[in-house]
Amino acid sequence: MKMIIFQSLGGLGLFLFGMKIMSEGLQKVAGNKMRKVLSIVSNNRFVGCGVGALVTSVIQSSSATTVMLVGFVDAGLMSFVQATGVVLGANIGTTVTAQLIAFKITAYALPAIAVGVIMKFFLGRRKWIYVGDVLLGFGLIFFGLATMKEGFAPLKDHPSFVAVFTQFNADDMVSISLCILVGTVMTMILQSSSATIGITMALASQGLLTFEASVALILGDNIGTTITAQLASIGASINARRTARAHAIFNVLGVVLIAAIFPFFLKGVIGFTTGMMDIGPPDLLVNGQKPNIGRYIANAHTGFNFVNAIFFLIFLKYLVKLTCWLVPEKKHAGTIEELRHIKFIDNRYVDTPVVAITQARAEIVRMAEAVQLMYNDVIHSSQHRKLEDLSKWRKREDIIDSLQKEITLFLTNVMQKEVSPEESREIASLMRMANNLERAGDGVENIAELMEEMIEQDLHLSEGGNHDYELIAKRVGDFLNLIVSAISKEDKEIMLHAQQLEDEIDRMREEMRSNYIMRLQSGLCTVDPGLILVDMLTSFEKIGDFCYNIAQAVAGLK
Repeated sequence: MKMIIFQSLGGLGLFLFGMKIMSEGLQKVAGNKMRKVLSIVSNNRFVGCGVGALVTSVIQSSSATTVMLVGFVDAGLMSFVQATGVVLGANIGTTVTAQLIAFKITAYALPAIAVGVIMKFFLGRRKWIYVGDVLLGFGLIFFGLATMKEGFAPLKDHPSFVAVFTQFNADDMVSISLCILVGTVMTMILQSSSATIGITMALASQGLLTFEASVALILGDNIGTTITAQLASIGASINARRTARAHAIFNVLGVVLIAAIFPFFLKGVIGFTTGMMDIGPPDLLVNGQKPNIGRYIANAHTGFNFVNAIFFLIFLKYLVKLTCWLVPEKKHAGTIEELRHIKFIDNRYVDTPVVAITQARAEIVRMAEAVQLMYNDVIHSSQHRKLEDLSKWRKREDIIDSLQKEITLFLTNVMQKEVSPEESREIASLMRMANNLERAGDGVENIAELMEEMIEQDLHLSEGGNHDYELIAKRVGDFLNLIVSAISKEDKEIMLHAQQLEDEIDRMREEMRSNYIMRLQSGLCTVDPGLILVDMLTSFEKIGDFCYNIAQAVAGLK
């Protein structure tokens, strides 16, 4: 009995470890390309579903896909409706794991492990290390699965275990519901739908589970897998919570639908597998094992998610409405409080750079919007000249400084992990953006302090000085708007427009300083407010310089 337990749990451990290594390796190999594919999803829900299926089948992580989607939605690159369509596709993509497990390629497990170890530890090049991770994880998955099967083999001759497993017969709605519940709980405990599928296939192949019971367990697996996203969305943004709820609603309602037509669904899976794939019946026994049942279980898993996705794509707008009703928009105490805390970055994804970079970019967009908001408040306060309204900049400056420190620390931790050269360059660019946004905030702070000085001393700009102030403030505001948009859209073509604004702001500063001297000589203005205006012009010009630095980082030049 001890050997059965050790072999079964050891096989499960190898399986889970292999899934983790393979998924991380695939994400690193795919890298930025998968993130870029997601960012160009069209408004066509079926195209979005296809993209979600493609990306998730490549990186083998629906969690990574979901996190990237949340970042895109909050950055304004994708609507919530588009993201929901991609989530439906992500569920289809995750079924690739079950299809791979169903192949009889256990004999290649140890060679794959050997080649993966050689590539990971002896070739040295970063690209080959990632490929080695994929092969090593692939080998461990099948070696772990084979170990589990061997561990479960003696159980089919043990009366007590046979009595337990025969309870899972799935021949009426009560027993179907029991199997679904067990599958849900198993996946919640293991935190891996692939592990539940692997265990189910291993038990079924040994004759301990019928095909009907295996499919019912897999239905529960699809509910249990939503728990991870639910836990991850606690305390997250409204879009993150809505994405997690949509995923749960999609799977729960889908399971209810398939359970209601369970016998017909089984016949469809058997008909497809025997007719289209020319495979023998699921209950065929060879040497005391069922060699075909794994393929039937994998096809049931894929079929469920495919049918479910098609159904909800047709009624997508109702799914979105239901999700928005369940997760309503909450009114915040104020914009300052909303910006105060980190919203997107999550240290749980430090080991997954492609996800971490997406999170950091979304957080930097928030930081840029905070600078933009602070700038607009300060500039517009010159009209009503109220110190209590102007004083808001102090809280906003503290928030910007805090965001810069958190983002930099997060990206530093990511940089210390295994990242590709492309990811390393992108992380450096993101750090440059965060640092220059913080400096732009300091420039706004200087303008605010100069404005406070004018209000306290009851100084007023001349008509010409006020005109110059409004003119350069407008152009710097345009520059801030440009970089906020460019960061969120990853606009690599920003430099032409950025160079024009930078040159124009520099020229305006010199011309306006000359204009002040001319007004002073003509007696059209006084010295004190004029000197403050000159200092403001310097701060405006510096903000423009910081915006230009950010534009270079967005374009990938620095």
